[in-house]
Amino acid sequence: MVFQRISGISAIAAGVTYIIGFWVYFAVLGPAQYGSPEVPVTQHVRFLVDNQGLMNAWNLVIYVLNAALMVFIVVGLHQRVKAGNEALAQAASAFGIIWAGLILAAGMLENISLSQIVRLSGQDMEAAATLWRSTTVVGAALGGGNEITGGLWIFLLSVVGFQTKSIPAPVNVAGALVGGAGIVSTIPLLSGATMIFGLGFILWFFAIGLVLVFSKALSGEVSAVRRPESA
Repeated sequence: MVFQRISGISAIAAGVTYIIGFWVYFAVLGPAQYGSPEVPVTQHVRFLVDNQGLMNAWNLVIYVLNAALMVFIVVGLHQRVKAGNEALAQAASAFGIIWAGLILAAGMLENISLSQIVRLSGQDMEAAATLWRSTTVVGAALGGGNEITGGLWIFLLSVVGFQTKSIPAPVNVAGALVGGAGIVSTIPLLSGATMIFGLGFILWFFAIGLVLVFSKALSGEVSAVRRPESA
């Protein structure tokens, strides 16, 4: 029960990391057109030089901290739902752990590359621009260019949640929709679904966090109810 609450608090904290991430994106990166292909790469490099501290902190929050929280969330939810369909619960949790690893790798890549880009910019702007291009592509592939890994985790988890009734139905519906958006984001024409995935995940994180913190229904209790008494 204690770990379930820790997992719930982690989910709520993960939702906060998403809010911080979107706030920095819309308040700072968007107005500066950071990452836009219509802006010269050297302008992106200069933005990093001028905002190195902010970008370091942003990467630590949305990638490194979020990945650490994800591990607690995945394990706590696995404990909750595994009694109803252990194989599917394990598959869902595997995607969740893989996703946490990809998020962590993206954060480490972004911060290490950031310091190198800033250092190179004072010596060779073209080399700094080349490194920025490479980092952008690899970072997007790992941490958000498409969201199939996270989408599969939350979609499969929602299916198991429906089966076990260990997660409220409205939360499962929301999870299935958010997960579906993540899965279809792999289709180039539907890549905009990543925004639906990210915004929807904020609501889901808070909802599942409250369930884990305040609900007393655990997977062991579900299993006890379903297991017939021996004669």
